[in-house]
Order: sequence, then structure tokens, then C-alpha cells
Amino acid sequence: MVGLLGFGIVLAGLLVAGLARGSLDWRELFTQGLLGGVLLFLDVQGLLSLEAFDARLAREYFGPSERELMQQRIDELATSRAAMLQAVDTERRRIERDLHDGVQQRLVALAMLLGRARRGRTPEQAGSLLEQAHNESQDVLTELREVAWRVYPAALDNLGLQEALAGVSERCSIPIRMDFTLAEPLPASVETAAYFVVSESVTNAAKHSAATEILVSVRRHGPVLVVRIEDNGVGGARAAGSGLTGLHSRVGALDGRLHVHSPLGGPTTITAELPCA
Repeated sequence: MVGLLGFGIVLAGLLVAGLARGSLDWRELFTQGLLGGVLLFLDVQGLLSLEAFDARLAREYFGPSERELMQQRIDELATSRAAMLQAVDTERRRIERDLHDGVQQRLVALAMLLGRARRGRTPEQAGSLLEQAHNESQDVLTELREVAWRVYPAALDNLGLQEALAGVSERCSIPIRMDFTLAEPLPASVETAAYFVVSESVTNAAKHSAATEILVSVRRHGPVLVVRIEDNGVGGARAAGSGLTGLHSRVGALDGRLHVHSPLGGPTTITAELPCA
């Protein structure tokens, strides 16, 4: 290739010298220019081929073997499975805590109110206690719906990801701007992961960030769904926190990637890349 390039340089020098002397007519100029272009094309193609050949040799002799790549993939899947199981156990403990500390306590209070109403000495006292019991039952139903929604939103199956995220926006105490741009349906596992990424991130922002606005973007770039949540809060979110660790496990189970950027002073940006294929 170097020799071919040198030959082309010599021809180019002769062509320039002929032009300077004025000894070339247009036919010779055209022929020399055509020959030079062909030589340049061959030289560039040869250099590209040599580069590809060199890279292939480097991968073959210095890169990991098929067995090593397979073992690495097995290790990644084992780690992902273990992390997913841990995330599921953590979620179960959270659900148990929500039911025990929230719904169960309210049901105990409801039972006590009904017991007092049964023992009421006057109709007025019984009526007041029944009214309190009715209000308490409404609160129990509301909290039970919240717990059920956090476990798995029915709207995700019935209405789709966009409506499920709209429900997250309605229940959040911080205003959310939603940028949802999807033209095609997604696999169910990807929709579920995207929903929980948004839900957990928004919940963390509402609890810890002191933000006044959250931007949620859901877009598809080729075979990858990109979910981005940004708030204007104080920052300082830890990627090793319990909530974000669960998201890492959920996204990793789909061979996706989760990026957390949260410098002190903000803003906090969480980006999930989920393969759709």
C-alpha cells in the first residue's frame, strides 16, 4: 500500500510538471487524472482493508475467546438473576410493611369504631361512631388502592404505558411534564420496567429532592427505549440506595443500562436504556 501510494505521488508530480511546462493536451490530462483517481481509490480501499484485517487479528489473538465470552455472559446473567431476586424480596418486604403499618392499622381502628357503635348507649352516639367508621372505611379503600397500584398498576395492561404514567403524574405532589413519543407498541416486559423506573424515580424525587418540577421523557431510538427523568431538586441521590438498586436490577434483567447523574445542588437525571428487541 505504501508503494502504491508512492507511485501515485510520482505520477502526480509528473502531471504537475507537465502542466507547468504546458506539454500536456486535454486527452493526456484526462488520462492521467483518471489513472490517478483509480490509484487513489485502490490505495484507500487497501488501507481500510489492512486496518480491518489488523483489528480482526487483534481480536482473535489478544481478545477473549468464545468460551471466555460465554462464561462472562453466564456470570452476568447469574449476577442479574441474584440481584433481581433480591429486588423482589425487598419489594415484598415493602409491601408487607405497607399492609402492616397502613392498611392493617386502619382496619383495626375500623373494627374498634364498629365495636363501640354496637355498644353505643344512645342512637346519636352510635350514629356518630358509624359515620366515623364509614369515613375510615373510605380511607382504608384509598390506601389499599395505593398499595395495589404500587405492586402492579392494572392500567398498564388495560390502557397501556402512557395512561399508566399519567396515573403516576396525577398522584405525584410535584408537577410533572410528560414527553411521551412512541409510535409502536412495546413488549410487556419493557413497558413494565419503564413504568417502574418512572414511578420509583418520581417517588424518590417527591420524598427527597425538594424539587418543584419533574420532566419525564419516554422515546424510542431504534431498538432501544430511552426513559429519562429529570428534576430540579437539590441532587445528591445515591446510585447505591435501596430504590435505585432495585431499578438497576430490574433494568439489568432486560440487558438494559441505568445511569444516575445527581451532583450536589442538582439537577438529578436518571436515564434507563431498555432494549426492545
